[in-house]
Amino acid sequence: MDWSREGPEWPHRSRSRFVSCAGQRWHVQQWPAPRPGAPELLLLHGTGASTHSWRVLAPLLARHAGVLALDLPGHGFSAAAQLDGATLPGMARDVAVLLRQLGLQPALIVGHSAGAAIAVQMALDAAAAGAAVPSAIVSLNGALLPLHGPAWLLFSPLAKLLAAYRLVPQVFAWSAADQTRVRRLVASTGSTLDDEGVALYGRLVRDPAHVAGALKMMAHWDLQALAARLPQLQTPLCLVIGERDRTLPPSHARRVAARLPQARLHSLPGLGHLAHEEDPQAVLQLLQPLLDEAAAPCGR
Repeated sequence: MDWSREGPEWPHRSRSRFVSCAGQRWHVQQWPAPRPGAPELLLLHGTGASTHSWRVLAPLLARHAGVLALDLPGHGFSAAAQLDGATLPGMARDVAVLLRQLGLQPALIVGHSAGAAIAVQMALDAAAAGAAVPSAIVSLNGALLPLHGPAWLLFSPLAKLLAAYRLVPQVFAWSAADQTRVRRLVASTGSTLDDEGVALYGRLVRDPAHVAGALKMMAHWDLQALAARLPQLQTPLCLVIGERDRTLPPSHARRVAARLPQARLHSLPGLGHLAHEEDPQAVLQLLQPLLDEAAAPCGR
């Protein structure tokens, strides 16, 4: 996306900056820690979203922690993924490299949908390398296991096919000029957003480069390997479920919990896939104990 055109009205633009790291240009938004000893927190959005997804929740969290939000490669204002940077392992590696360059070691990682998979992959890779891991991961309607049924059998090959045609992002962006279609797209997740939320998603999906980045990520996403490694995860995992989620059924998180005895399930009735945008206060309330736990070792 063009920062000179879209940036002036982007949420929290005063917190935005661009970072070049290992050949990748990242758009990040950062809130400093409110006090000495406060934990650092990383926010990872899902496929097709951007930092705007945290526009209400991030400043609420910033009262308790240092906060870093970023646009994943090919999304929002971050440059397109390079080499294997659109794969799950590649994206997790590149985010970890960015954090090292920024000198950040998040105590808590909050990931929405595909962002949760990146968080788990990062923790598994860090543990395997003997590096520091977060004290907890929060999965907001996280996509951590392969989906079942004919839809998933068609999804990945279809994404690969669409990503291979350069005209597809332009055609999709053109069709999104109708705001009614954007509203239907958001509603299909089971969530209800305010006019600002719908408008921001409209700005994203009307940008061919953003659409191309989301398609590329979808085409290279493979959760089979992550599912095989999931029982190795030692980091506490908080699974937050929007009971009206139409993108990932609530049963998905319960399947994850069955594999991980240390996982904790939290249900949000009446909310969909974008629960953290629908009701940021409800999500903050769930996160508060984890923020307190992450800050406790620093305060002693």
